[in-house]
Parts: sequence; structure tokens; C-alpha cells
Amino acid sequence: MPNWAAVILAAGKGTRMKSKLPKVMHLLAGKSMIEHVLDLVKKNEVERSLVILGHGREKIEEFLAGRAEIVIQAEQLGTGHALMQALPYLDGVDNIVVLSGDQPLIRPETLAELIRIHTDSQGAATLLTAQFDNPYGYGRVVKDGEKFVKIVEEKDATSEERAIREINTGTYCFNVAKLREALRRIKPQNAQGEYYLTEVFDIFVTQGEKITTFCTKDGNEALGINSRVQLAEAEHVLRERILHYWMDEGVTIIDPASTFIGCEVKLSRDVVIEPFTTLKGKTRIAEDVILGPQTTLEDCVCETGCQVAHSVAKKAQIGPRCNVGPFAYLRPGTVLEAGVKVGDFVEIKNSRIGQGSKVPHLSYVGDSQVGQSVNIGAGTITCNYDGINKHQTIIGDNVFIGSNTNLVAPVEIGEGAVTGAGSTITRNVPAYALAVERSTQKLKENWVRNKKQ
Repeated sequence: MPNWAAVILAAGKGTRMKSKLPKVMHLLAGKSMIEHVLDLVKKNEVERSLVILGHGREKIEEFLAGRAEIVIQAEQLGTGHALMQALPYLDGVDNIVVLSGDQPLIRPETLAELIRIHTDSQGAATLLTAQFDNPYGYGRVVKDGEKFVKIVEEKDATSEERAIREINTGTYCFNVAKLREALRRIKPQNAQGEYYLTEVFDIFVTQGEKITTFCTKDGNEALGINSRVQLAEAEHVLRERILHYWMDEGVTIIDPASTFIGCEVKLSRDVVIEPFTTLKGKTRIAEDVILGPQTTLEDCVCETGCQVAHSVAKKAQIGPRCNVGPFAYLRPGTVLEAGVKVGDFVEIKNSRIGQGSKVPHLSYVGDSQVGQSVNIGAGTITCNYDGINKHQTIIGDNVFIGSNTNLVAPVEIGEGAVTGAGSTITRNVPAYALAVERSTQKLKENWVRNKKQ
């Protein structure tokens, strides 16, 4: 839509959040509020996004580099004043949609319908409204039948107006030319000299301009976030949307109340998610995967038919038919090829484990290349860090690593080799060799009895 732009209001301080982080950068389902709003605009093919910044603008501006045009509101003198700062950037733009950076729950289809109604009406403005059972604190939308009359704030409303359940969400579409003229005529409204954007609607009505409204069916879309409590409420709403979406797409979620799925996670049909499972970031899950219980994955890929239980993984790739857990920890750079077994109390970091290999329990594998059909015994450690540098361990195909082996990197174990249990391997082991490194066992007969005497 080349003649449209979005203006996102994000200059507020967010005092009630009590945070050093700007309000609109707080996360919701794994993504910042401002990103949710920008993605909403992008999904509606509005080519330009202008974000109006004030408090904490340096952090937000750096965060949004290349994703939006930045408009600075040096003094926060109200929403009308914020729109005034955007006007110089709107030459050649016919219509704008005005959104709040702290209202991330508006659905793409809702915004699409608001834009369509405004386009069809060819009027001065279109409001997004919502119906609240308890509209206390919100501006009421007063109508004469279906005709817009005014927006009245709670403190200014009569008892009859306070009974109105239709509220102003703060999301609008405007004809830019008519908005310019109206903004020139609004006056500061209080001792702080603030300019209220809602005053332009009184001017439009006086001028006989056409104003239309669109009432969303989901009142949650109107929720703004000004505190940690409201952030948690919004998180709950968005989490339920995400869970319902994936269940409708063929994912089995055993207990939605204890399952958390980020908004950028992608799932496939016939995935089963057990209770107390959290999926974050850009995690991708293929068909027939079973996750959980009590599993957390962040930015991971799980291929067809793998199972992960009671485990944590970050930036790991888990191949087809792998079995991970319980109580495994896969750190960034872990790649498990098909059919790998990673058992209890195993940690793997920056390593590739070959097809069909097993690391069953109580082991650490770091900075390693492990071949196919390798068995790594319990208690094995790759000693990859010398206090200054990391070193690599290479284990060939069909190797058997005995329990409690220490592999002191850099070291290479050749194909088909075996290490004896309890060995500390400091030199390369040739293919098909047996490497044993232990001190000689010594016995002192009757040592215990002699000591007691």
C-alpha cells in the first residue's frame, strides 16, 4: 500500500514498569512489544513505519536500526503533539494508521479490516473500538445510532455516558491532509500544555467530516501495557492464542496451562507436547516429535520422530529419531545426527555426534567431533579447555570409550579403537587399538586391621 504509513507512539516513559528498560522493549511471548506492533504493520503490507520516541530513545533506536523510521518527540506533550512531530515525514502519504507501541495484542486481521473500512469510507478518520463489561478509565465512544458523536474521557463523562460500554482503543486511521489541518487547530488542554489527539475528532465533527468506527470482537486487543501486572495479563492472552492456534493445526498439547510456546516457534502436525514444556525463540519442531515433560528448548531444531524429556537445549540441532534425556543439557553448537542417544546428566557443547552414537549418562562432550556408532561410557569427559584455549577431540566411527575416560584435547581416537575404563588419554589412539592408562593397583594385606591396632 504505497500511499499508507504507520505511526507508532512509543515516547512514553513507562514509569509504572519500574524498569531501566524502555517500556516497549519488554518481552511478550519472547518478542518485544514494539516488535509485535511492527510485525502487525508488516503483515498488513504497510510499507513505512514511523516510530515516535522520547524517553529511552537511544536504546530503542539502536534496537530498531533499519526496521523503522525514527521520529523524536523531545518533550512529551501528549499524543496530539506526537503526531505533530510525524507530519514533516508524511509528505506524499495519503493515509496513516496510528498505533500504540504498548498495545501488542491487536490481530493482523483486525487492523486489515480497520484499514479497509477507512479506505472504503474515504472519510477523515476511522476509530478502532472495543466493548468492555467494565469500561472504567477508558474514553467512551458516544454515538447517535451508528453515527459517531464524540469521545468522552472518564473524568468528563456524565453518568449516562459512563454507562456506555464501547471504548476508544487509541488505534486510528486518518486522512493525512485532513489530519494536518485539524492538528493546527487543537489547543493545549492542561497545566502541562499537553495536546490530546482525541481533540481532532471534535474538530472533524464540527467541520462535518466523515468519521467511521470498527468494533473488534475481542476486547483483549485493546489492552495496553503500563505495568508488570498488565504485562503478565497480556502474556496470558497471547499464550492462549498461540496454544489454540497450534492445537488447531494438529499439535497435541497435554496440559495447555503448563505449556509455554513463543510467538516465533514453528510446530508440525502430530507433535506431542507434555506438561511443563517451554519452547522459545525460533525453535522448529518437525512431525511426530515428543517433547517433555519439563523440557525447555530455545532456538533449536528437532527433526522427525525425536524425543526430548526433562532436558534443556539452546541453539542445538536434534536429528531424526534421536532420544534425549532425562536431564540432558545441549548447549549452543550441538548437532545430533539421526538416531543418537543422549542420556541422563549429559552435557554437550559445540559438538557433532554421529549417526547412531550413544552418550548414555554422566558425561561431558565439548568441542568434539564424534563419529557414527560410537559408545561413550558413563563418566567420560572431554578435557577441552586448558585455561586459555579450547581444543578439539575427534572420535572416529565405531569407537568404544570406556567408563570414566578423560580425553585430554587435542586428541584423536581412531576408528574402531577402545579405551579402557578409568583411563586418561593424552595421546592419539590409532584405529582398532586398545588404549589403557592407569596406575598399577597396589594391595597391602591386613592394612585395616593393622591400622586399628
